Amino acid sequence: MKDTWPLLEKIPFPALARRRLVTLQVNVGYRCNQSCVHCHVAAGPHRAEQMDAEVIDLVLAVLARGRISTLDITGGAPELNPHFRTLVSQARAIGVHVMDRCNLTILEVPGQEDLADFLAREQVEITASMPCYLEDNVDRQRGKGVFDASIRALKSLNARGYGVEGSGLTLNLVYNPQGPSLPPGQSDLESDYKRILGETYGIVFDRLYTLANMPIQRFGAILIAKGEFDRYLALLRDSYRAENLDGVMCRDLISVDWRGVLYDCDFNQMLDLPAIGLDHRALHISDLLTSDIAGNSIQVAGHCYGCTAGQGSSCGGALREAAE
Repeated sequence: MKDTWPLLEKIPFPALARRRLVTLQVNVGYRCNQSCVHCHVAAGPHRAEQMDAEVIDLVLAVLARGRISTLDITGGAPELNPHFRTLVSQARAIGVHVMDRCNLTILEVPGQEDLADFLAREQVEITASMPCYLEDNVDRQRGKGVFDASIRALKSLNARGYGVEGSGLTLNLVYNPQGPSLPPGQSDLESDYKRILGETYGIVFDRLYTLANMPIQRFGAILIAKGEFDRYLALLRDSYRAENLDGVMCRDLISVDWRGVLYDCDFNQMLDLPAIGLDHRALHISDLLTSDIAGNSIQVAGHCYGCTAGQGSSCGGALREAAE
């Protein structure tokens, strides 16, 4: 896989500093039952990296301090980590809001038959990958049969109350463009998703998040192979909006990899660009037990234009529309 970092590190980006930490985003491993074209983690069935019980305990110890309100669990397919349910249950027991970045098809993997019931019982917010409401587009990006499996999973979640008004069970969907282009307007696309999925399949959900594809890992390598890397970076830079800097996720979120190393965001994790403390040392999850990282500098480079281009992009969807 062609590494895009030598190209990205040469591109300057405005300096950023951290605010108070609100969200702990924990990548519990890169193993996944899918291998999606746009995946910036390059996850797949043959990835072996998994967060162990020792690091899980450190995550819970950090949460137990009571200063972080949200645990955002991601992967790979995070549910494949053997400690996933322990992490969820113990975090919920101390009052932390838990989000699961779910690929939907995981609900049909052997051994996960009771996953939807577990998530509903623990009142976990689900943010699920659904890159289009058309079968051909989804299967082209994520693999044949993924669309049908995703529809079945969404119906199963709806049956348990997810996305149903008044249930208290939040179900969000995530859209990624098919190629090197910016996402369309989030509000208009959300309306289309709700109308088509509702009329065609009887599916309901809460919000649609639009995310720009990052020029790193698997997607970045494809851009280079097709000779489209420079054009996509030019699009991101030309679409830069300074007002998006205030809402980028790295200001109040930090990412933890399967080893416990800290990164300013999930994308920096994939570039092996760790968060750096005031002593110029790479930070570890254990440092959050004793240190306040508010005010620390954020590691930036050319890929950061992916979060600040156009309407902006973050783990919570579009920045500008969210702000408005």
